[in-house]
Amino acid sequence: MSTAISSKPKIWVPGDWNAFFGFGTNILVNLLTLTALMRYVLKLPDDLIFGRILPATGLMLFLSTIYYAYLAYKLAVKSGRSDVCALPSGISVPHMFVVVFVIMMPIAGATGDPIKGWEAGLTWVFVQSFVLMVGGFVAPFIKKITPRAALLGALAGVSIAFISLRPALDMYMDPVIGIVCFAILLSSWFGGVRYFKGIPAGLVAIAVGSLIAWGGLAFGFHFGGMSVEKLGSSFASFGFSFPVPEFGHVFGGFQYLGVILVTAIPFGIYDLVEAMDNVESAEAGGDHYPTTRVLTADGVVSLIGCCLGNPFINAVYIGHPGWKAIGGRIGYSAATGVMVLILSWFGILAVMMALIPVVAISPILLYIGMLIGAQAFQETPKNHAPAVILALIPQVAGWGKLMIDNALGAAGTNAATVGLDKLAGAGVLYHGLELLGSGAILGSLILAAIAACIIDRTFAKAAGFAAAGAVLTFFGFMHSEAIGIAKTPLVALSYLGVAALLFGCARYSVSAEEPVKARPQDALPGAEAAL
Repeated sequence: MSTAISSKPKIWVPGDWNAFFGFGTNILVNLLTLTALMRYVLKLPDDLIFGRILPATGLMLFLSTIYYAYLAYKLAVKSGRSDVCALPSGISVPHMFVVVFVIMMPIAGATGDPIKGWEAGLTWVFVQSFVLMVGGFVAPFIKKITPRAALLGALAGVSIAFISLRPALDMYMDPVIGIVCFAILLSSWFGGVRYFKGIPAGLVAIAVGSLIAWGGLAFGFHFGGMSVEKLGSSFASFGFSFPVPEFGHVFGGFQYLGVILVTAIPFGIYDLVEAMDNVESAEAGGDHYPTTRVLTADGVVSLIGCCLGNPFINAVYIGHPGWKAIGGRIGYSAATGVMVLILSWFGILAVMMALIPVVAISPILLYIGMLIGAQAFQETPKNHAPAVILALIPQVAGWGKLMIDNALGAAGTNAATVGLDKLAGAGVLYHGLELLGSGAILGSLILAAIAACIIDRTFAKAAGFAAAGAVLTFFGFMHSEAIGIAKTPLVALSYLGVAALLFGCARYSVSAEEPVKARPQDALPGAEAAL
């Protein structure tokens, strides 16, 4: 329920502390993760990471969080409500791994120069930024015609496969910290428990996790991977660093443009859909933000960060309903931006990496994933639940393929070398995972939209989504790991067949003229027949 205000909105309310510690630690986890990728995977020198890349990343995140705090303030003034929550934003987590493992690492390995890999990453973000800015004007139309079950279902799939699973696995690999911290968060954010003097649950979890890690070290237990040696060496990175233009390095990566476009354009489209999903999620939570301005802002701040040396794209985050539910309003977003600026410009992140066990922060990401998955069911018609489930499957397939690829890569081989027939004989349908999991965000959206429209008996609209699926598949945006012509022609042809069938249903089905209106008391279609 919204709350009216009679004066200017408050920039900071008590609930912003909860959201700040929760969202701030979320951002911190991502910053620590990308720092570890640059140091230990790409082997970039510390002076480049802490002196140039992270300061640029920090400025980009500062601009983004300040802008979304401003949008929330304007919405609060316009609507006269005091419960408006700013959109969360930060480094796109899936893209973080894609740009490192698909773009930067192969090029760094082929050239023997990690700087060349960094330059390719900058060019990748440069291309994606313009895809976002141009796409921002198309996205509102797509959002208008797409069922909410498809938008939120695709988002739920991302949250389960790429937001929730990794922290859940981390928690059970280091359970003394992870599970205890998870219980601390759930007790407060779901159970309403208030800790001593109202200390935010996120801060309590971090403090308890750090206490367990360092306390255990005194007794010979290595919880959380903490060590005095790592902490001591981390202080070498202290010092003020201000981002400077890196245009030469940005355009230096254009020599790899052919490789970059293969992923930059599909993932730019992924960003469009993901941002639409997240704006839809915020609207379902009561806060309506203009999709075009959101996408354009992501493109502009990503471009600024790229030109200053940051090879990671900015994106509106999953999680608005979660931060709003624990009291976040306007100030938490701006405060997070200020925090990131300080951490990145003064070299503090290296110390944070050595001081706080990441597993103490992982439960926060799992909590957000739980909320987003739940919202896909809570904020859509009850009879659209099968469509939501269908939206989850491509994301799970994409995650499964990624795990197989990483495992085989660690063994020095790949699926093609092992043989798809051998894998299939062992029950691993790798090619199926490859087809279903490639372009998963678009695949989720199209499949769920078709299912939701069929449930509503709007067969012509369902046929339109199937036809769109055929076009996207034909050009490699779905069910293919690279854009091109007729990459997976049989899948594209299958979507055309579905479109023809559904157009026939729209024309000849007696019930097509009366779309079914979802009611809470309705049973799932065909449930009785299936029993």
